[in-house]
Amino acid sequence: MNTVGERIECQVREAFPDHVITRVQTLGYGDDPEVEPGQTAVRVFFDWPGRADGQTADPQTVHAFVVAGSGALGVLRDELPPPVTWAEFRPENPAEAATPPGLSYRIADRGRQAPGPDDRTPVMTRLGPDDLATLDGLITAGVVDNRADGVRWAIRRLREDQA
Repeated sequence: MNTVGERIECQVREAFPDHVITRVQTLGYGDDPEVEPGQTAVRVFFDWPGRADGQTADPQTVHAFVVAGSGALGVLRDELPPPVTWAEFRPENPAEAATPPGLSYRIADRGRQAPGPDDRTPVMTRLGPDDLATLDGLITAGVVDNRADGVRWAIRRLREDQA
């Protein structure tokens, strides 16, 4: 196993019973908008009862997978190889059907995520392509380490120079 993708695929497949995992995608910057410069993420697709009969996946499908695989998910969360920052598990859908948004379960590497001070409030925002490119440019230039740091950096600059 040479690449991060091959290592994580092997690790994921070994954690679950045979034929549960249908495919594993390694995502780098540019493959998915949520992957930041320098990060790697993994998207894992799992088989589920009823898929072969043409049934549609729903939130209960994901819940059943998470409950059945809770031990494996916990081990994977603790052992994601660098530089993987998160892994997302989705039900496999027929090729012509896209997975509905929110129909997934995500684990993140707890060991590499520095906890923020208790006085910080998490904020979710949606950025357009130009704003995202500007923010990612700060990461690429080494000004900030990640998108959250970039937003904090920009807000600090606005606060310091309100003119």
